[in-house]
Amino acid sequence: MAEDFYPCGLVREEGYADTMADKVLPALEAIRVEKRVPAGRGELYSAFYPCGGAQGTVVIVHGFTSTEAKYAELICSLNRNGWAVLAYDQRGHGRSWRPDRGNDLSLTHVDRFEDYVDDLDAVLSAWRKDMPGPWVLFSHSMGGAVSGLYLQAHAQTFRRAVLSSPMIAPSTAGVPAWATLAVCRCAALLGKRDRRMFISKPYAGPEDFATSCTTSRARFEWYEGIKARTPALTNNGPTYGWTEEAVRVTKKLLAKGAVEKLTLPVCVYSAGLDTVVLIPPQKAFADRLPQGELVTVAGAKHEIFRSVDSVMVPWWESVLAFLSEK
Repeated sequence: MAEDFYPCGLVREEGYADTMADKVLPALEAIRVEKRVPAGRGELYSAFYPCGGAQGTVVIVHGFTSTEAKYAELICSLNRNGWAVLAYDQRGHGRSWRPDRGNDLSLTHVDRFEDYVDDLDAVLSAWRKDMPGPWVLFSHSMGGAVSGLYLQAHAQTFRRAVLSSPMIAPSTAGVPAWATLAVCRCAALLGKRDRRMFISKPYAGPEDFATSCTTSRARFEWYEGIKARTPALTNNGPTYGWTEEAVRVTKKLLAKGAVEKLTLPVCVYSAGLDTVVLIPPQKAFADRLPQGELVTVAGAKHEIFRSVDSVMVPWWESVLAFLSEK
């Protein structure tokens, strides 16, 4: 029924799990085209969702410990609004290859952040002939950092870009960045760069909603159910190497002249209740964009795209409007 969806194509929280199971996932499965893209020492999982008469293609770059599967609702909405969609699992995540020892599916590692940038380029190259133009970018958190680095060298690839809660600088829970880096360097000297950071533990079941990055219990419980049935989607913690790279990325993103290279229109959405990434660096980044703006989403935690309807719907409507501007 149309009542299951808002006009913008988002799913109503009431009856959310049923609508996702009965309508959204079957619709996506019917059109999904999957491809394993060679990258680094392995392959990346990617999925393309075509759309007849598409106004263009939205490329989704997910955040830390996330996966393409987490964006099913957004992908469905984009498709309903006339967009083809390309999404993928970044290395060390989900169904893509893992550069660590691979014994713990909930562990997330990267050797260097530039590997993520190279991976995005590889995925785009693999799907280039299938993607109707123009291309626009939607990224979240770590994906925002990856996208920022990518756009420094490839600003003309996309017509527009949305950075949702971008990780310009990660929160280190009050610990100075230099101290975090010192711990990571010591771990590397001991041969533990690809081992789990001491502050996290292996996945052991559902997260706690109260301490999660979302304000929507319906959206939270739906994806926790997906993870419970799919071990490959249970990423929940970083290695020392990932942590070191995440802290170092700030200087790269905010280096002299770096932001100014992003000459396309960029909208940075900042979550008003974010505790995962730092807000001031987002503002510093947005202030230097040649065609950029910072929009604060009040009442949203880090994952704006999993907010309660009253927050998420107006936010998503603004995203759709921004992406569609000529």
